[in-house]
Amino acid sequence: MLALAAVFALLQLANVTGRDTPDTKNYLSYALSLGGGTKREVAAATIDYACASEAAKARRDQSVHVVRFHRPDPTGPVTSECREREWRAVEPRLAAGQTGGHTVPYMPERFMRIFEARPGYPVFLVPFVMAFGATWGLWAAGVVIASAGGVLAFLILRTLSVPVPLALTGQALYYVLPCGTTAMRPMTEGLLMALTLAAVWGCALVVRAGRTRAGLALVAGSLLALFTVKHSQALFLGFCLAAAGALIALRRHRRGRPPGREVLSLAAVGLAGVVVTLALARLLHHPTVTDSLQDLLTGHFARPDRERPWAEFWQLQGNFWVEWLRRQAWEPLFIAALAAGAWGALRRGGAAGVFLVAAAFTGILTQAGHPDINIWGGRLIVLAWLLPVVGVPLLLEPVVRERVSLPAQGHTERARATG
Repeated sequence: MLALAAVFALLQLANVTGRDTPDTKNYLSYALSLGGGTKREVAAATIDYACASEAAKARRDQSVHVVRFHRPDPTGPVTSECREREWRAVEPRLAAGQTGGHTVPYMPERFMRIFEARPGYPVFLVPFVMAFGATWGLWAAGVVIASAGGVLAFLILRTLSVPVPLALTGQALYYVLPCGTTAMRPMTEGLLMALTLAAVWGCALVVRAGRTRAGLALVAGSLLALFTVKHSQALFLGFCLAAAGALIALRRHRRGRPPGREVLSLAAVGLAGVVVTLALARLLHHPTVTDSLQDLLTGHFARPDRERPWAEFWQLQGNFWVEWLRRQAWEPLFIAALAAGAWGALRRGGAAGVFLVAAAFTGILTQAGHPDINIWGGRLIVLAWLLPVVGVPLLLEPVVRERVSLPAQGHTERARATG
């Protein structure tokens, strides 16, 4: 398990830079601000990181461009142009007094409030960026988060009594599927996946290992941590776990079986997570659903607020899923992986498999909340990939056990014959 994580970490040295997205500046500036830097110092360090990353990508792209590969290194011009562009956005806002909070004002204040409500990931980044600087600090934090996600997948499968080779297969799937790529991005998604897997492990401990207190504590702790990273994920996960517990209890009741205290306890913890998330978000004045809706429909508040946001949202929602399904039919790997993972989870995972499906469904809910087809790499729906990561090894378990048992039976029969 640790060797597999180490191999994954070594492979990530191939891309130390060039993984960032526009939102990375917000999280990095938050972390550097927590480390004690002034707004201008934080802005300078963050812009330097973003522009160095942009220049590195431009240099790599040019080196393999069939027309421009022989041209001079573009690092200098790209870096200069990037710095000028970024400072042109930040300088007027700093001069106008937009210096509240921990993030640097790269965007309108209403947009930056969204990131001010997500301290969990920047807090996690602080020791890494303080010790290694922005570039290597973000890379090291990504390696830790991504590696932890794979290890958690391994632990879930072992708790479900899956043989070690298949548990390692689940860990490897986490690294090679979009989970690993996305977890290495300096964004919240890697931490969201790790904490969601921790909650699933807690469910497995409760329903399969009989470790009720430890499992419930792990689920509750994961929900609280998720609130600090991205409170919508805590809300989605709590709701889905509560719904999964209710469905299991209802099915058992219809079959004349008791619902089980462990299932009801998990449902209660999930429901409590929903209530606590809503209460804390209101108490702390976090951005509301309406704020998120206007952010989506106005291009991050670059345009006036929409007068009928919900009507436009539902129209966009329908258009999005039609186009999404068309693209999935063109490249059906994701749909096939989800189907295989769901089959394995529900056929072989028992109640724990239902909770796994529920946790993976939060990826669908996250994407539904942001029906933007242009968002990079499907990162919003990436949580759904947790289903094949754990479900496919469960699906393969009977085949592996049969192949292992047949040679063992043959060896026993030969021993009896010669005995």
